Amino acid sequence: MSDARPAAPPQASSRAAEILSRPVTLNGLTVPNRIAMAPMTRMFSPGGIPGEDVRGYYARRAAAGVGLVITEGTYVGHDSAGQSDRVPRFHGEEQLAGWAKVADAVHAAGGTIVPQLWHIGMVREQGDPPFADAPAVGPSGIRTDGTENAGKAMTQRDLDDVIGAFAKAAADAERIGLDGVELHGAHGYLIDQFLWSTTNRRTDAYGGDSVARTKFAAEIVAAVRAAVSPEFPVIFRYSQWKQDAYDARLAETPEELEAILAPLAAAGVDAFHASTRRYWLPEFDDSDLNLAGWTKKLTGRPTITVGSVGLDGDFINAFAGQGSPVLGIDNLLDRLERDEFDMVAVGRALLQDPQWAAKVLEGRHEELRPYDAEALKTLS
Repeated sequence: MSDARPAAPPQASSRAAEILSRPVTLNGLTVPNRIAMAPMTRMFSPGGIPGEDVRGYYARRAAAGVGLVITEGTYVGHDSAGQSDRVPRFHGEEQLAGWAKVADAVHAAGGTIVPQLWHIGMVREQGDPPFADAPAVGPSGIRTDGTENAGKAMTQRDLDDVIGAFAKAAADAERIGLDGVELHGAHGYLIDQFLWSTTNRRTDAYGGDSVARTKFAAEIVAAVRAAVSPEFPVIFRYSQWKQDAYDARLAETPEELEAILAPLAAAGVDAFHASTRRYWLPEFDDSDLNLAGWTKKLTGRPTITVGSVGLDGDFINAFAGQGSPVLGIDNLLDRLERDEFDMVAVGRALLQDPQWAAKVLEGRHEELRPYDAEALKTLS
């Protein structure tokens, strides 16, 4: 039996191309289309240096139609930022020279690129030799699973040093030719640990209610904003869920969410990347808006949505008028067309298939295949 898929109806293909191919502006950066590559940790940078493999990996996606590449998380220049010797760093002469070559390759392929700046905080990675013996640090020394006294509560000097490390990394990103930066404030890592009441039990100005808990994040944003030119885009990624708690919530209502986002927008965030596990799910009762939709409505800033795009066969079948309208391409295009959000980030589907964006933009429906976890064994 043939596994060939029916050709997409012309209207489905042309609509996808029309909506997804529209340029979008993030501060001073014009992205050629609405498709972003979501950041995904790879650990293919020995010594923290992105090499030829990393250049090719990102350039292939840009050449195939990804408008904005958001890199895997890269450690900022602080001893406590991360411990893997294979995760890329965004500090050091060799490391930055490597990233400059990555940016050149992405630009030559027609794309734009921002590094995701990262500090893991109380999270500790497994299975790779550490490059630093610095203790885990966080707002209160509490891990996202609630384990207390698992690390060091940050002092004011620690806070100032980490803020400075983010600002320097952003300035270096602009200096070596990248197109903006994304600050990783999601998934239970350091910035998110300050935002979440479970991990932030401080009694100083950096702890307390939801607004007070944004102080550290807002100071990072402000320092980054001051370190780069006014038109250089600053993107902030955040989430409700955490690595150890998929049901975690920063905000239970739109009003609570606005209280968290407003100080970040005021500090200089140009766009928000709202991380969800399934983009089609509504974030709050009595509205179909997802987290990115609510974020745009509350802040007025451009937003990027993400969450399982392209992972389900229904997404593919919908090109041929089959499958679920909830998971399919029509639902995504409807939301983009009514400006619920401005871009869509694609993760594992792009990890599996570097040509995914081109196939969607060009209506090559018959070449799309549902995501297969086995493909992760042969990353390219």
